[in-house]
Amino acid sequence: MIIIDKALQEREKANNPIRVGLVGAGYMGRGIALQITTAVPGMTVAAISNRHLEDARRAYEQAGVEEVTAVATLAQLEDAIAQGRAAISDDPLLLCRADGIDAIVEVTGTVEFGARVTLDAIKHGKHVILMNAELDATLGPILKRYADKAGVILTNSDGDQPGVIMNLIRYVQAIGCRPVLAGNIKGLHDPYRTPATQRAYAEKYHQKPRMVTSFADGTKISMEMAVVANGAGFKVGQRGMYGRACAHVNDTPGLYSLEQLLAGGLVDYVVGAQPPGGVFVLGYNDHPLQQQYLNYYKMGDGPLYVFYTPHHLCHLETPLTIARAVLFGDAALTPRGAPVCDVITAAKGDLKAGEILDGIGGFTCYGLAENAPVCRAENLLPMGLSEGCRLRRDVAQDQVITYEDVILPDGRLADKLRAKQTEHFM
Repeated sequence: MIIIDKALQEREKANNPIRVGLVGAGYMGRGIALQITTAVPGMTVAAISNRHLEDARRAYEQAGVEEVTAVATLAQLEDAIAQGRAAISDDPLLLCRADGIDAIVEVTGTVEFGARVTLDAIKHGKHVILMNAELDATLGPILKRYADKAGVILTNSDGDQPGVIMNLIRYVQAIGCRPVLAGNIKGLHDPYRTPATQRAYAEKYHQKPRMVTSFADGTKISMEMAVVANGAGFKVGQRGMYGRACAHVNDTPGLYSLEQLLAGGLVDYVVGAQPPGGVFVLGYNDHPLQQQYLNYYKMGDGPLYVFYTPHHLCHLETPLTIARAVLFGDAALTPRGAPVCDVITAAKGDLKAGEILDGIGGFTCYGLAENAPVCRAENLLPMGLSEGCRLRRDVAQDQVITYEDVILPDGRLADKLRAKQTEHFM
């Protein structure tokens, strides 16, 4: 953070701001636009794309930008950028292709649409910041492969739980401890929640019912921890993770087998622990003298030590990720290679042949984190590809769904990329 703020101040002094293209003007997208515009020197939101132009315009207006130009062609967008005028468009590919835009922030939460935007941005030499764990968990490894070839950064975001966890992992490593568990904290986990049960909560917090359903039914945390697993090389201890309850994050060392933790590291979550909204990492240190120091620093007897961040401030920290990528070539969190974990599809209720799955945050299915080798061996359907799939046969409640159980929609880019990912990392 200290290095980043100094570097951004230099960009501000040089009148050479990092120019950001924002794809998605929902609740989180508007927050990012607000943060960059009002609180981040040396950075500007050059353009916002959203399928409804009025929402893109609203994002600028909430950030205090009154003069906004709607553009329909690449030439119009590049002219607006050259003149320093804020631009909006319903075509995200214009942002991906425009000269003068340094980085794309993809914040739609979609897989198919997000994949198209991300791939085009990479093709045109743009760094990509994903506020989209769903896409990252499903196709992150193959998209990272394309980004490496293009010489650009593909990264998850600071502030969101996966990015905060990875920063904590790097910190724990930097002080000489071995990270052996990356953890998240949930207040509620009920796989049978639906948009109907979550509607009132969504309205209270200005969210979409499907989004908050994905939080409640465990799909979102499965996506987030799969992203962490693929970046850190950690596995799940069992299908769906353990998800045990405890009163405080400091109680977590007693929830796990040390032998299992030392076998390669785990991702997991706990339910109901303080601090709410936090994340944690268990670090291991068995050096007798270091243990004396750590005990003196009120970290306990060891050999497991709890490191936690009590909050995740999503949109407030996204500009830090943009700066890390553009100025330092550093990713907050990116896949390290082959998939380590995936998120598979399970039925929320008894489903009948011919039914169409409605995907993430819907009525028909929920996601479970599973180790990638198991997913391949059992040919399990990724949750990120479940939407629009038609069932070939009846499926019982809580049964995991395989590729053999469904007919995939025709012509999806995401399915093609998934096939390439499987082939490349076999």
